[in-house]
Amino acid sequence: MIHMEEKATLIESLFEKAEAYAKTNVDLFKLKAIDKSADVVSNVVAKLVVVMAVVLIVLMLNIALALWVGELLGKSYYGFIIVAFFYVIVAAVFHYFRESLIKVPVNDALIEQMLKEKRYEKANP
Repeated sequence: MIHMEEKATLIESLFEKAEAYAKTNVDLFKLKAIDKSADVVSNVVAKLVVVMAVVLIVLMLNIALALWVGELLGKSYYGFIIVAFFYVIVAAVFHYFRESLIKVPVNDALIEQMLKEKRYEKANP
């Protein structure tokens, strides 16, 4: 038969273990959140570096195109005006279709990145 003191000790031990378990779960959640945030941010930064390089390439090509078109038309600024109008049209299309062309793909990519499991997480559940 278990005495009252032993019951109290068992209950205290149970509460201590439950508290330690809860703290461990909270710490695990925090670490997983930090890991996932770092993964998403590093992915975004890596893609941003590539996008910046592509933007610089496109900028140089656009300047060359504007100068070439301007040379064909006789005035260099004509080429820049034509290239600018082309980008006004592109901007209007992106504005009109921004939901399907920009928002949905970016949203889907972020959600996929957040829900993606790492290889070691699959191996060690």
